[in-house]
Amino acid sequence: MFTNRRVGYGGAREWIRAAALASLVAATPVLTAPVGAQDFAPARNRYGQPDFEGIWQVLDPAPHFDIEPHGASYGVPAGLGIVKDPTDGRIPYTAVGLAKREANRANRAADPFARCYKPGVPHLMYLPLPLQIVQSEHFMTIMSEYMHNTRFIVLNRSGHFGEGELDLWNGDSVGRFDGDSLVTDVFNFHPDVWLDRSGNHAGGAKLKVEERFTLIDADTIRYRATLTDAEDFTRPWTIETYLYRHKDPAKQILEYECHAYAENALGPPVLPEVP
Repeated sequence: MFTNRRVGYGGAREWIRAAALASLVAATPVLTAPVGAQDFAPARNRYGQPDFEGIWQVLDPAPHFDIEPHGASYGVPAGLGIVKDPTDGRIPYTAVGLAKREANRANRAADPFARCYKPGVPHLMYLPLPLQIVQSEHFMTIMSEYMHNTRFIVLNRSGHFGEGELDLWNGDSVGRFDGDSLVTDVFNFHPDVWLDRSGNHAGGAKLKVEERFTLIDADTIRYRATLTDAEDFTRPWTIETYLYRHKDPAKQILEYECHAYAENALGPPVLPEVP
C-alpha cells in the first residue's frame, strides 16, 4: 500500500529495493518452467521415435554465465541457477575440483568460450543461441548457431572408445529412447571443458554425462543432465533447464563466426556485407 509519508534518500532507496525484491518473488512462478501433463504423448516420426525436430532455445541466458545462483553484474544477468540436485543449487566439488574452479576464475583468459572453442556438453544446450534438432533412424543431430557447432548422438551403438583414447569438446554421445524420452550417455571429454563463463568446469577422461530430453508438451523440452566424476565431484549431480520451440516459420539457424569476430575486434570494426 502506498502512503503519503515522506522518506529520505536512504529510505527511498531501501523502499525501492524491497519493492523490486517483492516483484521478483511474485514473478518467480512465471519464470519457472511449466510442468507438462504427465499423460502428454509427443508426436512420433516415421521411425516411431518421439519427434524432437525443430529449432529450440533456452529463454534464460543466465546459466551461460553461471549455472549456480548468482547476482547480476555488468553484462551478466542474475540467475537462480539450474543445479537441481543437490537442492542447495551448488556443485558438490571435491577439494581437487574446487581448486580447478578457483584456478579458472583466476585465469579467465582460459575460458574456452572466450577462445572460440566448442562449449562442450552440457554447456552447448543452454547457450543463449538457437539450435536445430534433426533426426534420422540412427542419429540425432544437434546444430548450434554458435560456430557451426554440430553434435551427433548415435542411436545404433551402445559403447564408447576406451577411457583416454580420445578427447572431444562435446564428448562422444550414445543415445537410446526410454519411452518418450531420449537418454544419452556421453563420455570421452576434453579436459578443459567449462560449464559456464564463471569457471565452473567438468571434463576429462573420467567424466560421464547422462542426459534426458523429454517433450513435456509440443513446444517444450525438459533437459536434464547428470554429471559423474569421482575426482572432481563428491557425488553425481544434476542440472535441469528447458528449451522452447521457435514458432516463427521463417526462423532458421544463422551464423555466429566467433573467430572472425574476434579477429575484427583487434582492429577497426568491419561491417558485414549484406547482399
